[in-house]
Amino acid sequence: TSDARRVGVLADERLIDVAALARAVRQSGGHSSVWLLEAADALDVIRRGAEALGEIAALVEDARRGGALNDERVAFAPDAVEFLPPVNPGKILAIGRNYVDHAIEGGAEPPAAPLVFTKLPNSLSAHEAPIVLPTISTQVDYEAELAVVIGRRCRRAGEAEALDYVFGYTLINDVSARDLQFGDGQWVRGKGLDGFAPLGPFVTTRDEAGDVHALKIEGRLNGEVMQSSTTAKMIFKVPYLVSYISQGITLEPGDVIATGTPEGVGIFRQPPVLLKAGDVFEVTIERLGTLRNTVVGPQGAE
Repeated sequence: TSDARRVGVLADERLIDVAALARAVRQSGGHSSVWLLEAADALDVIRRGAEALGEIAALVEDARRGGALNDERVAFAPDAVEFLPPVNPGKILAIGRNYVDHAIEGGAEPPAAPLVFTKLPNSLSAHEAPIVLPTISTQVDYEAELAVVIGRRCRRAGEAEALDYVFGYTLINDVSARDLQFGDGQWVRGKGLDGFAPLGPFVTTRDEAGDVHALKIEGRLNGEVMQSSTTAKMIFKVPYLVSYISQGITLEPGDVIATGTPEGVGIFRQPPVLLKAGDVFEVTIERLGTLRNTVVGPQGAE
């Protein structure tokens, strides 16, 4: 109904437009904070932290009791909206070979320390956005991963306190051009091409996610399960990764850490299974939802 960017929350299987709900509450004589009326960026919510989450939760609960969640100006079916990336991170940091079985399937030893690389800002994409095959690669692959969303500025955090800096979790597909990744000898192009970081659809707050190291993770290609594992199998757990990275790289609110993929990627299958136009790849993580993207062929210059 609108091209405007909106912050939404999922409640009762509906997406709630936070700003629209705040306006509706005010119009009916209720109270809502001024910042909620202008909520257009999840980063504002993240920076405000627990206080903002409390305000939004109270607003939604009041609306539920008053029936406002049935208002078509406020609540939408998830398939009726265009998703954007749930955050616009200043940095997307990623971890290579963080599951033993994935390292082994690629003929590598499990690393003694985290292998940290970056995905570029142009890689960022959204739930239901197309994965556009590049003209410079014929070996585009999938990687289902859990992504950590940083909640506050984090510098030299200790492992014991590291989760205090985490706002929540989402899903990411670390799309990879294997011929570039392996041929270049480093991973900038292979991991950083346009649209190679679909992210979303939602950010689940840390408390709602529960134990982040007890979540089933699955990658499906055209409905067939290709990757099936659990975050319990991570070599380096989330607190360690946040602490390790923050020793020399300051993490800011909204930054994302992709925590690595389990076994089952396409390139190491016999024969290899690589993405082609028309494919649909889904990442599903228990309690976090499903990220879905359709693959399309190369597009012309713009």
